[in-house]
Amino acid sequence: MSNLNDFNREAKAALRVALQWLLLAVPTGLVCGAVGTAFHLSVEYVTELRAAQSWLLLCLPLAGLAIVALYKVTKCEGVGTNNVIRAVQSGEPVSLLLVPAIFLGTVLTHLCGGSAGREGAALQMGGSIGWNVGKLLHLSDYVRRTATISGMAAFFSALFGTPLTAALFAMMVEDVGLTFTSAFMPAFTSALIAYGVSLFFGIAPTNFVLNSIPHLTLETALQTALLGIACAAVTRLFCWTLHTLEHGIPKRIPNPWLRAFAGGAAVVAFSYLFGVGRYNGAGMAVIADAVEQGTALPWDFACKIFLTALTLAVGFKGGEVVPSFYIGATFGCIAGPWLGLPAGFAGAIGLVCVFCGATNALIPSILLGFELFGGQGLELIALGCGVCYMLSGHHGLYSSQTFVTNKLRPEYASHKWRVKLKKKEE
Repeated sequence: MSNLNDFNREAKAALRVALQWLLLAVPTGLVCGAVGTAFHLSVEYVTELRAAQSWLLLCLPLAGLAIVALYKVTKCEGVGTNNVIRAVQSGEPVSLLLVPAIFLGTVLTHLCGGSAGREGAALQMGGSIGWNVGKLLHLSDYVRRTATISGMAAFFSALFGTPLTAALFAMMVEDVGLTFTSAFMPAFTSALIAYGVSLFFGIAPTNFVLNSIPHLTLETALQTALLGIACAAVTRLFCWTLHTLEHGIPKRIPNPWLRAFAGGAAVVAFSYLFGVGRYNGAGMAVIADAVEQGTALPWDFACKIFLTALTLAVGFKGGEVVPSFYIGATFGCIAGPWLGLPAGFAGAIGLVCVFCGATNALIPSILLGFELFGGQGLELIALGCGVCYMLSGHHGLYSSQTFVTNKLRPEYASHKWRVKLKKKEE
């Protein structure tokens, strides 16, 4: 009888938690889906407008000044993806004003040709919405952190149409080696709802068709492993360039107004020197050409690394995730044939590998390969991811990201986490 009573109590407690997660996931998914759809359509519209009106690139320095003013007015100076990650790690509050700030800042960046993505902005907006939904519902600190994860997942899903990847990425990106499994259902539910909202408004999920897929053999496995090693080196270069410019330029030009204006002018000059349009914006068309057609220029990945790092370092907004796709796809497309792999398929491997190495999110990266490419060549993509993850080092795009476990050995990565996890076990 006692066991039955215990079972009933556990069942009731589980039902209460499930209802709580539903109460959290539905509004988070709906709001993030709606705002994410508006954001996607806005970025898409200004990208097409800039392509038709190339003179808009010359306005980039002025856009930089507008972004500095916007962030001062909203009091969001210095706030970014790292703050959202810390909100999950320690419950740090996230201002709701970050949503209009990063929304408008990213749209201005894309309108005038800054080299940036959109997923970093999505994580910030989603995290801000999720955290504030949790606050509105008077949820506890730890449940509010789950709300932040759910918002990140929902916004990611609304933009890319990859709900499973979005949920797992939002759960795993904060602390490498530690997965908040209790957050899966609210995060995945929010991601599915946001995905449904984006579909309702006609936004098709992002996917690519691979034209030449080699069979899994010892030879192709070795070729893929070598490409994974090369992608790890490219990932290290990308992250090093980002962090070097993000720390170095503000020291050289401490005035944010001058930094944004001069940096915008430098991006314009670089664009005219190396090709207007090719390295501006997110570059989804170049990514599609690399993966589906197997075409890219040998210097594409290097130009994108530098221009993205410069754009973000001087104060423009967006993100690093789509640029990591661009860098990986174009590098893989060029390097793959030298190793004996089809250019397009190597571009797909490179896309996922550099994303994996830069974000340190192994399992979400493999799932991304499944959702973007429909499961084609998944074993080789997973192999490339594993090699790149192992060799890309204990660093990445986000400085607030912590490493719970060592990437090379089965042990905790730091004394802090050894103590913390030991206390949990006791």
